[in-house]
Formats: sequence, structure tokens, C-alpha cells
Amino acid sequence: MSVSELYTKYTKVWIPDPEDVWKSAEITKDYKDGDEVLHLKLEDEMPLQYPINSKANQLPFLRNPDILVGENDLTALSYLHEPAVLHNLKVRFLESNSIYTYCGIVLVAINPYEQLQIYGDDVIQAYSGQNMGDMDPHIFAVAEEAYKQMARDEKNQSIIVSGESGAGKTVSAKYAMRYFATVGGSASETNVEEKVLASSPIMEAIGNAKTTRNDNSSRFGKYIQIGFDKRYYIIGANMRTYLLEKSRVVFQAEDERNYHIFYQLCASANRPDFKELNLSSAEDYFYTTQGGDTLIDGVNDAEDLERTWNAFTLLGVKDAHQMNIYRVIASILHLGNVQIVPERDSDTCGIAKKDEHLNYFCDLLGVEHDQMEHWLCHRKLVTTSETYVKTMSKQSAINARNALAKHIYAQLFNWIVDHINKSLYTTSKQHSFIGVLDIYGFETFEINSFEQFCINYANEKLQQQFNLHVFKLEQEEYMKEEIPWTLIDFSDNQPCIDLIEAKLGILDLLDEECKMPKGTDQSWAQKLYDRHSNSLHFQKPRMSNMAFVVIHFADKVEYQCDGFLEKNRDTVYEEQINILKASKYQLVADLFQDEKDPATSILRGKTSKINIRPAKPAMKAQNKEHKKTVGHQFRNSLHLLMETLNATTPHYVRCIKPNDEKFAFSFDPERAVQQLRACGVLETIRISAAGYPSRWTYHEFFNRYRVLMKKKNIILNDKKETCRRLLENVVKDPDKFQFGRSKIFFRAGQVAYLEKLRADKFRAACMMIQKTVRGWLQRTKYRRMRKAAITIQKHVRGYQARGLVDFLRKTKAVIIFQKQYRMLAVRREYLQVRNATIAIQAYTRGMFVRKVYHELLRQHKATVIQKCVRGWMARKRFCRIRNAVIYLQCCYRRMKARRELKKLKIEAKSVEHYKKLTSGMENKVVQLQRKVDDQNKEYKVLTEQLMAVTSAQATEIDKLHKELDRRREHQGDENRATSLQEEIEKLRKELEISQTERKILVDTSTREKAELQQRVVDLEKENMLLKHEKEKLNLSIQNQSKDVAEKLTQKTEKENERAKKELDEERSRYQNLLKEYSRLEQRYDNLREEITLIKQTPGHRRNPSNQSSLESDSNYPSISTSEVGDTEDAIQLVEEAGLEKAAMDMTLFLKLQKRVRELEQERKSLRAELERKEAMETKNLANEHNSIPDTEQTAEMAYDSLKRQELESENKKLKNELNELRKAVAARAIEENPTNDAENAYSVLLNQLRAANEELEVRKEEVLMLRTQIINAAHQKDNVTEKYEWKRSNENIENDDAIEAYNGICETNRLLEAQLQTQIRQHEEEVERMRIQIDVLKEEMDKQQQVLTQTLQMSPEARIEYNVQQEITRLTNENLDLKELVEKQEKNEKKLKKQLKIHMKKVQELEARTSVQKEPRHEQLTRQVTVQRKEKEFQGMLEYYKEDESLLIRNLITDLKPQTVSATVPGLPAYILFMCLRHADYVNDDQKVHSLLTGTINGVKKVLKKHNDDFEITSFWLSNSCRLLHCLKQYSGDEDFMKQNNTRQNEHSLKNFDLTEYRQVLSDLSIQIYQQMVKVAEGLLQPMIVSAMLENESIQGLSSVKPMGYRKRSSSRLDGDSYTLEAMLRQLNMLNHTMCEHGLDPEIIQQVFRQLFYIINAVTLNNLLLRKDVCSWSTGMQLRYNISQLEEWLRGKNLHQSGAVKTMEPLIQAAQLLQVKKKTSDDAAAICSMCIALSTQQIVKILNLYTPVNEFEERVTVAFIRNIQSRLQDRNEPPQLLIDFKHTFPVMFPFNPSSLNLDTIHIPANLNLTFLNRV
Repeated sequence: MSVSELYTKYTKVWIPDPEDVWKSAEITKDYKDGDEVLHLKLEDEMPLQYPINSKANQLPFLRNPDILVGENDLTALSYLHEPAVLHNLKVRFLESNSIYTYCGIVLVAINPYEQLQIYGDDVIQAYSGQNMGDMDPHIFAVAEEAYKQMARDEKNQSIIVSGESGAGKTVSAKYAMRYFATVGGSASETNVEEKVLASSPIMEAIGNAKTTRNDNSSRFGKYIQIGFDKRYYIIGANMRTYLLEKSRVVFQAEDERNYHIFYQLCASANRPDFKELNLSSAEDYFYTTQGGDTLIDGVNDAEDLERTWNAFTLLGVKDAHQMNIYRVIASILHLGNVQIVPERDSDTCGIAKKDEHLNYFCDLLGVEHDQMEHWLCHRKLVTTSETYVKTMSKQSAINARNALAKHIYAQLFNWIVDHINKSLYTTSKQHSFIGVLDIYGFETFEINSFEQFCINYANEKLQQQFNLHVFKLEQEEYMKEEIPWTLIDFSDNQPCIDLIEAKLGILDLLDEECKMPKGTDQSWAQKLYDRHSNSLHFQKPRMSNMAFVVIHFADKVEYQCDGFLEKNRDTVYEEQINILKASKYQLVADLFQDEKDPATSILRGKTSKINIRPAKPAMKAQNKEHKKTVGHQFRNSLHLLMETLNATTPHYVRCIKPNDEKFAFSFDPERAVQQLRACGVLETIRISAAGYPSRWTYHEFFNRYRVLMKKKNIILNDKKETCRRLLENVVKDPDKFQFGRSKIFFRAGQVAYLEKLRADKFRAACMMIQKTVRGWLQRTKYRRMRKAAITIQKHVRGYQARGLVDFLRKTKAVIIFQKQYRMLAVRREYLQVRNATIAIQAYTRGMFVRKVYHELLRQHKATVIQKCVRGWMARKRFCRIRNAVIYLQCCYRRMKARRELKKLKIEAKSVEHYKKLTSGMENKVVQLQRKVDDQNKEYKVLTEQLMAVTSAQATEIDKLHKELDRRREHQGDENRATSLQEEIEKLRKELEISQTERKILVDTSTREKAELQQRVVDLEKENMLLKHEKEKLNLSIQNQSKDVAEKLTQKTEKENERAKKELDEERSRYQNLLKEYSRLEQRYDNLREEITLIKQTPGHRRNPSNQSSLESDSNYPSISTSEVGDTEDAIQLVEEAGLEKAAMDMTLFLKLQKRVRELEQERKSLRAELERKEAMETKNLANEHNSIPDTEQTAEMAYDSLKRQELESENKKLKNELNELRKAVAARAIEENPTNDAENAYSVLLNQLRAANEELEVRKEEVLMLRTQIINAAHQKDNVTEKYEWKRSNENIENDDAIEAYNGICETNRLLEAQLQTQIRQHEEEVERMRIQIDVLKEEMDKQQQVLTQTLQMSPEARIEYNVQQEITRLTNENLDLKELVEKQEKNEKKLKKQLKIHMKKVQELEARTSVQKEPRHEQLTRQVTVQRKEKEFQGMLEYYKEDESLLIRNLITDLKPQTVSATVPGLPAYILFMCLRHADYVNDDQKVHSLLTGTINGVKKVLKKHNDDFEITSFWLSNSCRLLHCLKQYSGDEDFMKQNNTRQNEHSLKNFDLTEYRQVLSDLSIQIYQQMVKVAEGLLQPMIVSAMLENESIQGLSSVKPMGYRKRSSSRLDGDSYTLEAMLRQLNMLNHTMCEHGLDPEIIQQVFRQLFYIINAVTLNNLLLRKDVCSWSTGMQLRYNISQLEEWLRGKNLHQSGAVKTMEPLIQAAQLLQVKKKTSDDAAAICSMCIALSTQQIVKILNLYTPVNEFEERVTVAFIRNIQSRLQDRNEPPQLLIDFKHTFPVMFPFNPSSLNLDTIHIPANLNLTFLNRV
């Protein structure tokens, strides 16, 4: 294929660009060999002539077809070069928001600077178990590949994460470790995986810092080895660190911070436990403020310290050790604030006096203050002859202080790493490991120093290992496919590595210079120039003698030599270290103990032991020259790392930083291409492009390019030969492709050429189709138009003829109209002119007259105005003159007044004037005083006169009053007659007034009556109107009530739905708990089996019966209300039979539990009583004597305990004798021949039994009394010992009798007191009961009184009705009470009957045996009775003996195969078991019922555990468990379950036992079986789902395979290795047939398929969301077809009502989303309204992943996706991308009674149940 064929018109190319690095352009003119210019057109339509070097013939890079843009793997691109890689990454990052992309074996990760929801546990589960090419690129895919290869190849793995600062290396490594912790969680309870994850926050706190490129940049490299055992569970981990940036402790550049831990401590300085650190804000310390701002946006340092603290705690670091760590870190901050000041000369310095920070530093580290103060400013020089101390300058002291701070922090960092390794260490043997390397990428800054040199050296080594590994994989691929290959020339960087690490290399010369006493950076630089000036990878800068340039694989880097020697030596003065070694804190001293070579310590791993300080320090060398340099240590550790990586299978993750501003989803092409060149991605592309980068399987190639094949060349059975024929015809150059065993290999660009041919073929076919269709459309259009034209012409011509006739007729009429109209118009015009002339004349004449009039009027008005103006001017002049005269007068008068005033003021100031004034005033004062005295005298006289007058007046008034009264009496008689006449007159007047008023009232009454009548009429009318309104309102109310009823029904329906939903959720939670219980039970069984295997000895091994999963659960209820024997007997049976035998009887445990509960209640009541009486006892004890010795009380207690033990032992003996007697009855009846003395012996035994029972009861009462006495004595002893201190008397009492008497009195007192307390308690209880009864009676009387008052107020009829109702309620209550009594009596009767039957059985057996020999006739009679019983009608019961129960369980459950009963009634084992249960109920044997049900449940569990992956067995026993549950309900006697029973079935109901609680046990068992069956079905379907739903071509020829890269899918669409939809439908048919054959309820079958279809939906949709290759239009079409087939299958099986289709709604909408149009805003609105079952994240993810398979399809634009996001932003949805495929719907078992009668069921002979007897 020539160049001219490639560079043709419309071909797109890449050209260099200074801003975007590469820019796309389109060729506008075909290129021919020899052309010097290539005619291009840019994307903005601007033409460009691109010059071509004719000698080099360097044409621009060709652009890949649009179909290949956005591929998951860069190696899938046809043209492999830098612009193609950069463009593909940019499209994926910006348009699809995909941050991960494969590049062969490398995962390229671009930092999005945004939290993405792609790291949840659901995503981990989705990637778990998947092959690397099956899903979209992800860090989890790389981790899964490493985990899988470790398990498959049993070889250690490594994940190498590299990139520059801010690229996301630490986060990627963290997620990889999280994946391993989730997938390979520890099998034990040690939680190693949590500890591994907990190391991350610690290392981030002490090793990460803010830089200009990253807010959380790792300033060290680390390699974490995660260890696994043989089962590939995490058992431990180990961490190695490399090259901590110690200089950051003492110096930070602008906008950078120190390590996070310093700021975390300062932010938490207010904590109470941090007071001793004496810390304040971070702004107060020199070591934390050099970078400027101490805060990071969005970061809370105090909360981060809490996380660090919790991580330390999880790793086992105690709080005290943590405080010691924080003390050391705080001391570094204080050391940085120590002020070093110069002294007199410049060569000496000292520390400022009273420097508090130095005090804090020494206190925190526990060192001597004076020594540290001295050696911070001095140093010791050791020579061969003497040792002397030298002072240091200020700068030297500051350097020494900073070196000490760096050394302290580095030692603490190493100590923390060692401690983390110790906590992660395990003693278990490590089978394999996966290492995660998080190491710095290639670095180049404006000023590069020793740290950048070491970092780039490490990257050189890693790049060499990467190149060799890539080349090795390429070679293995070619050899595997048997393709001849030649050695690919790749850039080997071994010369650069030799320049650094070889003999006399840069590091060797640096170490040699460090050993020189007077070595300097300048002399070392000169040696480099002399030694390596001829090296190809070494250059000397032109303008500097203190720098050198190394040409690395990524770029040229210039290093400044300043500081190289100092950083390589890492010098810390020995005197300062010795002070720290003598610290009083063990941690500080341990940090600085002499260590071995760091490299050897790394080699040891976890073998490091605790350092022990010797009593006397060992002799050290006089200098530190022999200490290994930093460069030497780093080289050794790097060699060790490379050995580890070379011994493992590496996996590469290259992190890319998209921009320097940390903007979310912003892509800087220039920065990205720098990193791609530096991290080796482009080198991988170059190596791949040098060979055969494009690889296709024959099947994929055939499906993709069969359009280029001719029919004669196609061989369906041999696709390899077909592909060979095609390529030989299409590609002429045989070197462009190679045929392998399973693949075709192509050179770079060949796939693009084939795509071009394919597109041309399609284009030609489309043009042919378009030509044919367009011709047919045009011919059809022509015929239609011709026919229409003829029709139109016919109608037009007729229309024109009719129009001509009409035109002629109208022309004649118009001429007549014109004649008349013209005459009229001329006359009208003449009249108009005449009238206008007359009007003009009239107006003109009037105008002239008005002008004359107006002129005269203006002259008159002017005269008037002149007159007025002249008068106004004269008046104005007069006023002005008058005002001036007045003003002059005023001024003159003012002047005269001022002169007079001045004279008066002068006179007033003279002495004579004052004398005149004072003389007059004295006279006036004297006169006034006299006048006042006179007035006072007059006032007194007048007051006296007034008093006399008032008294005289009072007496005079009294006299007048008396006279007036007397005169009135005389005048009264005279005035009576006159008053009577006056009264008569008044009465007459009143009578007249009343008459007039009466008339008025009559008139008003008549008028009001008429008004009232009128009002009545009006009211009647209003009443009629109100009736009509009432009727209307009634109608409206009825309508409203209907509406309300409808609303209520809707509301109730919603509430019912909500309640149903809550019920389903509750049921789901309950069933999940059951599932978890079964899982824990299974885990317990597995652990128990492991323990038994460990403890197993040779010989037969038998599982103890108490290890049954059912019997181990003590929560199962009893089966009967009656109990046999006493609880004490049950306890004795447990003690005699032992634990294993006792575990077989569940009832026994239940009795024990009941007894424990009773004792607990009794204990609580006793405690409450004791608390009530405690106060009384304390008063009594206060009055007692305090001289009782402790020894006597202990002796008393010992005596009581011995007595109690004796009684208990006697009790046990009696019980043993009782059991022996019971056994003797049966033994003698069997062994001995019955004689005449048998009855006597039996009576004797019965008497002994009764006597033993009576004795047992007596002993029980004694034991109970003794226990109460002991408890009271113990309480008294406690109270006495707490409140009193017994004192011994000084007298020696030797009389034992007195002591015994005293003890006896105390004992009797206690007994009497106990009896008195019991009597008091009984009396109080009796009083309380009587009080309650009185209250009840009072309430009844009150109620009756109320009733009586109510009835008295009622009418007689209502009273009678009310009394009847009251009587009915009373009788009903009495009936209920009587019914309860009857039930209690029936229960007691059953209990007594049962005991009687037990005794009567034994008596009848004994009597039957004795009467056999006496009366043979009686035996014949018995035989006849037996024959008659056998001839009775079958009652649907099966009888078996107790010893045959295990055989029944084995034949019917354990060893039963479903095929055995396939031809019988479904659920036959359940029916048989229930009939056996019925007989046990019939004979009232609760032990038999309990044993049968327990054995049944245990047997079913054992079968399911044995066949846990067999769907047929699981379905069979689910059917039988449900059937047995239905039988227990149907024949329980409960009316709710007996509604559908017939008469015969009602007769078969259970008579004696209530098995309600056992129904719950069976229901739980059924739920567990259902969950196991669903799990098995999921296991059968899950491998088929993805292949059948997404990959298989249900519609042939619809989908096309796109080119794939290095990471091909494992489940490719090969004919033999993929599942089809038909295969999955066959599997569903098999599952449905199995369940139907076993007679499973239809409702349960529907729930099973609802769950299975949910799994199909979840797995398919999750794969769709994580796979870019299946998000296309053709996949949507295939999906819709497959879903329609599944719906058709559901309808065919009558399962469409199960809700299975509804569970697939998200998948249906996803398929529609892939097919709908995705361009305009209307399309976005339609998508939002359509995809309601999909979340916003899912919709956006599908749109981002949508990939055209053909060139004719269009991509989804970013603007359209943003439009969708803006429309869906109001949705309140959980941030979850994937569907939880582990979700299970709660199952319900509806009651489904059987129509079969139990007596019609036949038992087949092949079940081997001949021991069952029909009853």
C-alpha cells in the first residue's frame, strides 16, 4: 500500500501545534510522491499548506477513523503514535469522564480532581472474578488480575504505581489495597485487612505534605507486601519505605506545608491530654510557617488527627505510646523556635536567655537542659593526639539544629514504620504475596538537587525493568502464535544507569568526595567533568561550573551541585545524639540506639527485635566517616526492590496529572504529553507499533470484514482460509500481516486501511440503494404529477371558457354604468365648485371687518395701560420719599436716646445715687414689717368673731328647725281635702290617657297581626326555598361523600401499599436474618468439622447428637401444654444422662429454661423484698451486741452448707431409687414368669413408689427452707460487716456452752423472724388483694349507679332495651369466664389423663401377662378384639414404633431420591410424615411428636447440606416442607384454615396438640430452603447471562465487532465457547419443569422467577454500565429482542403475573436509551421522561459509554449529556451506579390446602416403609 493511497483527499492527519501539541487537519488535495506541500484544511475551515521535507519525506501522522476514537485500550488504535494516544486520552477524559485507559499492560490513570462514585463495594463485587478485558478499565481490574494470577499461577505479584506529584499515586495504591482487603479478607477474626487499611492514614499524616502540585503529596516511596495463605486470605503485611524528604521538616517552599502531623497537633492543641505538649497555633512555629498559609481548603486537621489516633489504636498502639510519639513531634516544633543569637565575634553564638522553647524541647524529650544548650552551639573535634571543643558560628549552629530536627523526625518515621510492620506481622506461613509500590515519578524542577537525582535514578531502574517486561510479553505472544519475529529495537537506558551507579559513576564519585576531609561540591563537580565528559548521557552546562546535566530516558535534567555532599553525608553531631540516647523516656532512647545497615534491616523485614541498651556504652570510632552515605543506602534498597520486582509478575499503573491548577476534568495537552513521555506509555506504544500491534481472532475478523468478501471465497467451516483469501486480495504486501494459530496480526495502519475499504464498500452499497430508491421515488412522483396535471388542465380550461362569457356580459353592463356615472360625476363637480366659491367670499369679507375692529380695540387698551402705569410710578415715588424721611427721623431720635442713656449710666454709678436708693428702701422695709404685724392681729380678731358667729348661727338653726316641724303638723290636716281632690283629678286624667293608649294598642295589635300574617306567608315561602336548597345540598353532600369515599379508598389503597411495602421490607429483613443465621450455622459446622478433624484419632468417628443444628438451638418451643414429671426430675435426668444424651431431648431443655425463668422471677421478688426491709433490719442490728466473732459466723455458715449438701445428696439418692423402682417394674414384668404373687409384688412396689414420692416432697420443702435461711443469713452477714466492726473482748471466754446457747438463740430468733416476715408478707398480700377487690367493687357500684341514673332518665321502651343489652353483655362476660375455666380444666384433665394412661399402661401390661395363663379364654377374646380393630376403616394415620423412627427418617428423608416418588402424589413424604404425626397426636404422645418433628427438620437440613448445589434436591424438599406446613395448618383445627376442608378432612384434624409454634419453625426452614434454591439457580444462570443477553447475536448480522487491543475479552463471541439466549431459555425451562414436577406452589414458582429475572436484569445492566464495547445501537436492538423473548417465555409458562417483567424495567429502558435519537433538546426531554427506572448516574454513564460501531452512527455530544444532567438534577436518588445483584425479595408462603383426603393416599413399596401400620 503506497503513500499516495493513504494521503488522499478527505483523509485526516495530525500536525504539530505550539498550544495543543497536536492539531487535526483534513487533506483537501491528493498527495503525490515528490510534492513539497500538502494541502490541508483545519477544523476551523482555514486552509493551510503544510511543507514536506523532500529528503526526509516526513509526512504528518495519520488520524485514526472516528470509529476507533475513545477506545478502552490504546493498542486497539490502528495508527499508534503520540497524537493518537493523546487525543484518545483526551476524548475519554473530557467527553466520557473515563479516568482509566489501558495501554497494553499499563493502566493509565488521569487524576480527575473530583470524588467519583466508582469505588464502592458494589463496583468491587462487579469486578471480582472478572477477566481484565471483560470490563472497562479500572484500578480494580488490575488488582483483580493480580489476585487471580497469584491464585492461578501461584506466583507473587506486584502493582507498580508511578507518576509525578499530584497525579494520584497514593489514592490508586490505596484503592488497590482496599480491593485486596475486601476480596481477600482474613478468614479469622484478626481483621488484618482493616489494619492494612489503617496504615494509610498514619503514613499520610507523617509522610505526606502539601506541595505546589498536590495538597496531599507523598514525600517518600513505599512498597507494601500483602501476604496471603494457601486459601488466599490476607494474613499479614509488610511495608518498606524509600528516601523520606527530610529537608521538608526544616524548610518549605512558598505555598507549601510541612508534614500533616505537625498541623494536626497544632489544630488539636486545646485537647486536655495535649496540655503537656505546650503547643499553640501553627502560625507560631518557624518549621510550619515558611511556606505561607498553614491551612488547606476543605481539610480539617483536627478531624484528621482523630483518624490518625484511631488508626494507631487499631494497630495496637496504646495511648501512652501515642503520646510519646506526639511528644517527639512537638519537640521538633519547639526546637525550630529555639533562638540562636551571635555573640561578640562572628564565630561564636549562644541561645537566648530564658528560651522557653528549649525548656519545652528538653522536657518533652527528657534530656538535660544545660547539655543540650551547650552542644547546640559547640562541637567536639577529635584528632589523633587530643580532643577539644570548638564554638560554632550562628549559621553553623542553625544548620546543626536543623540537622538534628531532621534526624529526629527520620528516626521517628522509621520507628513508626517498624511498629506498623510488627502489628501487621503474622506467625502463619505466607504462601504468596502481592506488592503495591507507590513511588515518586520522574521529577524536573527549575532547581534540581540530590532528592530529584535519587528519584530520577529510581525511575531509570523502573523504566528499564518495564521495557524488558514489555518486550518479553511481546516475544511470548509471537511465540505463542508461532509467528516469526525479529528483534525489536527499543531504547535501552542501561548506559544512563551505568553513568549513575557503575564503578566511578556519579554515586561512587560522590561517596568518595564525602570521605575526603576537605571535600566540597565544587571539587566533586570538577571530578564529574573530568571523568564523564565523553559520556553520551552526561553534559556540562555552558554557563555554570557547579551543575551537570544527565540525559534521562524522559528528559534532560540539570542538577545543581550545591548541597549534594551535605545531603549525602546526612551529618548529625554525635554529642547531640548521645544526649538523646540518655533520655529518661524509653522511646526517645530507643530511637537513637546504634543500628545496623539500613539495607540489612530492610532485608530482615519482620525479624527485627527489641533494642537493649547496654549498661556501659561501647567504644565508638572517633569519627563518623565510615557511616554509609544516603546515596549508598538508597542504591542498596533500590537493588533489593528491583530483585523483588523481578521475582514477581508486575502490573503497571501510570498516573497522569491533567493540569497544574487542580481543576476538575480539565486537560492540558502539553503537561499530559510530558508525563506520557516520562512514564513510558509512549515507549510501550512504540514497541507495539514496531511489530504487529493490531490483532484479531479469525471469528471477529470474519464478522467485521465479511462485507469485503465474495461469495465464492467464503468457506463457512474454515474461517481461517476465508480470512487468508480476503487479505491476499485486499492487502498486496504480505509483510503487512501474519497468520497466527488463533489470531491475525497486522502492522500499524492496516486496520485503518481495512476500515476505509469497509466504509467505501458500505458507502458504495448505500449509494446503490439510494440511487435505486431515489429513481423509484422520482418515477412514482412523475406519474402522480402527470395525472394531476391532466386533471388540472381540464378543470382550468372549462373555468377559462366560463370566465370569458362572464367577461363579455359584464363589459356591456359596465359601459352603461360608465355613461350614467360620468354624467353624475360632472354635475356633482359643478355644484361643489359653486358652493365653494360662495363660502370663500363670505369668509373673506368677514376677515376684513374683523381686522378693522381689532385695530380699534388695541388702541383703546393701550390708553388704559398708559394711565395705570403713570399712576403707579407716581405712587411709588411718593412712598420712597416718605420712607426716607421716616428713616432719618429714627436715626436722629436713636442718637438722642443714646446720649441720654449714657448720662443716666454715669449718674447711676455715683455714691449719692446709691445713698438715695438705700434710704428709701430702709423706710419701705420698716413700713412693710409694721403692716404685716397689724394684719396678723386683725386676722386673730376676725377668727374669734367668726367662731362666735358660727356657734350663734347653729343654735338659731336648731330653733328654726323645731319651729318648722311644729308648723307642718298644724298645716297637714288642712291640706288633706285639697290633696284628695287633686288625686281625683289626676286619676281622671290617667283614665283618659289609658283609654287613648288602649285605642293605640288595639290599632297597633291589628297592624302587627296583619304584619305577622304577612311574615308567616313570607316564612312559608322561605321554607320552601330552604327545602329546595336542602335538597340541593343533600345532592351535593352525596356527591361529595362519593368523592370523599373515592379519596378515602385511594388513600387506603396508598396506605395499604405503603404498609405492604413496609411488610415486605420487614419480611426481607427477617429473611436476611434467617439467611445470616444459616450462614453462621454453616460456618459453625465447618469450624466444628475442622476441629474434629484436628482432634480425630484412628478408628470410627461418630458425631455427637448434640451438635445438630436444630437441637443446638434452645429457642424452639415445646409441643404441648402438659408436662410429664417435675422440673426437679428433669434436672436429675440431665445430671444422670450427661450432656450428649440430654441434648437429644428438646423438651428437657425447655423445662430447664422454664425453671430458670421461675427462679429468676423469685430472685427478683426476694431482692425487692430485701430492699424494702433493709431499713428495718439495720435498726434491729443497731441494737444488737457487736461481739460475735467472725470465726463463729463462718462456722455457722459452714454448718448450714454441709446440711444443705447432705439434704441434696439424700434427694439425689431418693430420685435414683425412684428411677430404679420404675425400671424394676418393667424388668420384672418381662424377665420373671408371672406367678400368683405378682400382684402382691406389684402392690408392694407401688406402695414403695408412693412412699418415695412423699419423702421426696418433704425433702424438697426442707431444702427450700434451708436455702431461704442461708440467703437471709448471708444478707445479714453482709449488712453487719458493712456497717459494724466487730470488736473482741479482752476477756477470755472459755465456756463453749454459753457460745452454743447464744448461737441457738440467734438461730431461733432468725427462724422466728423469717416466719414472722413470711406471715407479714402473706398478710400484706392478702390485704392488698382485698383492697384491689374493694376497688373493683367500688368501680362496679359506680358503674351501676351511673347506669341506674341513666335508665331512670330514659323512656320505658329505651329502658327495657338498655337493660336487655346490659344483661346480654353480662352473660357474655360470664360465658367467657366460664369458657376460660373450662379450658383450664380441660388442660388439667388432659394432664391427668396422660399421667393416668402412663400408669394404666404399665398396670394393663402386667395384668395382661398375669391373666394369660390363668384365663386362656380371655386371650381368645383379646385376639378377636384385635381382629375387629384391624378391620376398621382407615383413618389416615400411620403407626410406628419408637425404635423405628430413625429408619423412617432415613428411608423417607436422608436416603430418598426425588426420582423414587416422581410418579406418585407430589409431596408424598410430607403426607406420610403428617400421618405419622397424626397417630402420635391420636395416642397423646408428646414425646413422639416432638421427636418426629425434630428428626424431620434435622434430616432435611442434613440432606440440604449434603446436596447444597443440587437444584432438584432443593426444589424437592422445598415442596415437601411447604406441603407439611400446609398440612399442619389445614388440620390444626383453626377455623381460618378449615374453610376449604371437606367433612372427612375436618375429621382428620389434630385433637390433642397445638403445633402453632412448630409451624413457625417449619416456615423458617422453608425460607432457608428457598434462599438456597435461589442461590443454586443463580449459580446455574449467572455464567450464561452476560453472554446470552449482551454478546450473543440473537439477530444474525446486526452487530459488528470493533477492533480490540491487548486486553481482549475472555468471553469472546466464539461459536463453541459462548452461551446463547436459547441455552438460557432451556435452563429456565429445566428449572420450571423441575419445580412443577415436584408440586411446588405456583405462587412460590412465580417468586422464584421474579428473583431470577431480577438477577438477569442486575447482572446485564451492571455489565452494560461497566463495558464500553457493548454500549451501541446494535446492542440495544439485541437487548430488546432478547427481552421480548424472555417476556414471551413468561407468557408461555403463565408466569407473566409474577412481576418478573417489572424487575427488568431498568434494562428495558437502557435498551431504549441506546436506540433513541440523542441530538436535540426534545430528545433530552423524551429521554428524561422515558428513563424513570434508571438513576441519573446510570443514564449519564450509558450516554458517556455510547460508542458507534459503524462510521454512519454519531457520538453523543458533551452538550447533550450536560443537558440531560441539568434536567435530572432535581431527582433525589442515592449515589449508587450499579444495581445490587445480591438483593433478594422477601418470600411469602401463601396457604394452599390440599384437596386429597389422607385416607386415600397410597404408600409405594419402593419406599421400604413396611414397618408403618395403617390405622
